[in-house]
Amino acid sequence: MIGKLTGTLIDKQPPQILVDCGGVGYEVEVPMSTFYGLPALGQPVALLTHLVVREDAQLLYGFATAAERAAFRELIKIGGVGPRIALAVLSGLSVAELAQAVAAQEAGRLVKIPGIGKKTAERLLLELRGRLAPDLGPVAAGAPLDDAQADIQQALLALGYSEREAAAAIKGLPAGVGVAEGIKLALKALAK
Repeated sequence: MIGKLTGTLIDKQPPQILVDCGGVGYEVEVPMSTFYGLPALGQPVALLTHLVVREDAQLLYGFATAAERAAFRELIKIGGVGPRIALAVLSGLSVAELAQAVAAQEAGRLVKIPGIGKKTAERLLLELRGRLAPDLGPVAAGAPLDDAQADIQQALLALGYSEREAAAAIKGLPAGVGVAEGIKLALKALAK
């Protein structure tokens, strides 16, 4: 699989670019967030890539950051969401904005993206819940979680609580609490 391209940017036609790598030109489709950060034609460029092999085509998608590529890969795992829709989502929202929308379960932010209807937005929110949380870092939790807190948070997410509810419950736990006791205390706090 092609994981990274480094070469010279020789053409830009949104959302597709052409990168010359040692005499071979690779057509790469990129989200608009990556497209806007590209250098001028004739300048060197490096992109992380994801290769999609279909019966009728081999398509290469490029990303400026590892977080974008990881979000793209999570999006295409969802049934009914192909690479085109995943590119549209990443063109409409940054990875951090997407993670915040998922954590807050805000379908309205996703519906504003061309090609995303209400049902698709709801499916994205449901399927991505808990998957993009590690990318949020300090935005979601306010402070890094220790191992016990991370285990407690994962247990709460597995039980169906939202990122926001889990973060609020963990914030109220005493320092140094064990996993089993922490889950009990968090569930009591959430039941109120």
